[in-house]
Amino acid sequence: MRKLTLILVACFATLASTAQCDTASMIKEWLRAKAYTLEYLEAMPADKYDFKPTAEMRSFAQQMLHFTDANFGFAAAISGLKSPVGFGEAEKATDQSKANVVKLVSDGYDFVIAAIRATKPEDLATKIKMFGRFEMSKCEAFAKAFEHQTHHRGQTTVYIRLAGAKPPQEKLF
Repeated sequence: MRKLTLILVACFATLASTAQCDTASMIKEWLRAKAYTLEYLEAMPADKYDFKPTAEMRSFAQQMLHFTDANFGFAAAISGLKSPVGFGEAEKATDQSKANVVKLVSDGYDFVIAAIRATKPEDLATKIKMFGRFEMSKCEAFAKAFEHQTHHRGQTTVYIRLAGAKPPQEKLF
């Protein structure tokens, strides 16, 4: 009986992890995140992209470009695809106009989605070492990238409000 219980627990754990990590679901969530982020970018007035709540903080544009750098970096490290943007290049872009930030951020999301599509479903459980230090599955690494962009996008809610604009409504689904 104990052996059967252990087998069932292992099967359910495998099914649960597989259900949470399939390429179609990941692509759907990254497309939703991209659409939501584009709403944030649209909500911020063009003349406020350089706005910083305090001198020590990143500007609105830099926040968006920071997680865009990470999107490119994570996706390249996970998939093996060559990133079209060097690490840290987006945030240091001299052109941080609304138009250029929207383009770079959109390109970053498109690159992540392409990296997910390039990753075979059976390889999502493959363990990799992210940035030479952190061992995790490819699925976990994509989840970390998703968490990172969500975190920084969420921070910009305050930027938008402080700039006198209204952030978009929550987009969970």
